[in-house]
Amino acid sequence: MPDMLAAVPDTDRTGNPFARHWGPAMASSHPFGNDPSKIDRYKAFWGRADVDRPLVGFSVVGWYPLQYFSACRTWHVNDYVTPDMIRPGEWLNDYEQLLREGEELEDDILRGACPIQVAFPCFIPAALGCKIRVLPGNVIGEDLGLPWDEALAKRLDQQHPWFEKYLEFALALVDRAAGRYPVGHGVELGPIDLHALLRGHNQSIFDLMDHPDRSADLLMHLGHIFVEYFKETWNRLPLYHGGYFDAQYQLWAPGPIVRMQEDATAVVSPELYRKLLQPVDRMIAEQFECNFMHLHSTSMFMLDAFIEIEELRCFEINLEQFNISVKDMIKYFQMVQNSNRPLLIRGSLTQDEARLIMDGLDPCGLYLHIMAETRNEPDALRPILGM
Repeated sequence: MPDMLAAVPDTDRTGNPFARHWGPAMASSHPFGNDPSKIDRYKAFWGRADVDRPLVGFSVVGWYPLQYFSACRTWHVNDYVTPDMIRPGEWLNDYEQLLREGEELEDDILRGACPIQVAFPCFIPAALGCKIRVLPGNVIGEDLGLPWDEALAKRLDQQHPWFEKYLEFALALVDRAAGRYPVGHGVELGPIDLHALLRGHNQSIFDLMDHPDRSADLLMHLGHIFVEYFKETWNRLPLYHGGYFDAQYQLWAPGPIVRMQEDATAVVSPELYRKLLQPVDRMIAEQFECNFMHLHSTSMFMLDAFIEIEELRCFEINLEQFNISVKDMIKYFQMVQNSNRPLLIRGSLTQDEARLIMDGLDPCGLYLHIMAETRNEPDALRPILGM
């Protein structure tokens, strides 16, 4: 099998994974660009305060930066990952190199870290018994296909080797950060995605229609596991300038934060969502003051049903132009803003698309997390974004 990093072109294998983008670092009075004064813009975002422009962050790291970590360069596609293969100390130098882009890119955001940065949404599946397999640039938990009774019997065992590894990694980051950057929770699958893993992705679709009562019980059970996982995380992590942090979106928050997701709703009707899953998402959202729901453009037909959950504080929507253009996404972004919720948009933007965003949306409560392909793209976008 090929090395999972073989597809990454022009990367400097001698130590700096960003050498293909830029040269020596610019002088910065704040390591990683983490000027505490940036927190004021985050507070304005959460409060939807009057502002003259959106909160803006740039990144050239890419959607799945697992490929930049030397510690997993020996992993091959279709290998299985075990807890003993992850030694947090081997990752920390690369973590800090990734965060150095904050010293290069002039923007509004803080930069921080989480266990297996961004591309490892499977600590919960692993702790529930799923095997973890390597994909090109990412990993995945494999379906278990459990009977109902076994699925409902699953618990979050805090002595499970995978949960212990997750906490070990988080605390290693805390020690290394030493207050220079925030450390937050990892990226995890939501209840309907976990339902699909435990029962099997194909079977779970039939379950929702043929066994709605059992599905509702399992979804709520998994929702409580999800809550326990993140509460146990925040019981162990220090605050950063009085706030919490999500490292996937570099999102600081004044209260307990949780990243929610229900990707498998892309194949669920709004009616089934309202009946079986909406109560679960409401329960989760109630537990965390600064919750936010991660959505893909493939789930926009469900947006009304998500917005109905008054407890949802914020929405994050990915820009994925294979499905819906930026021009056609504006109406969905406006739906979120009209519901008086903060909106985080993540993805790549051309200059014309940036103008569409600026013309069509209110800057109040708006955060643009822009994934740039080159070092020069942010320079062209800044004047359009009012920076």
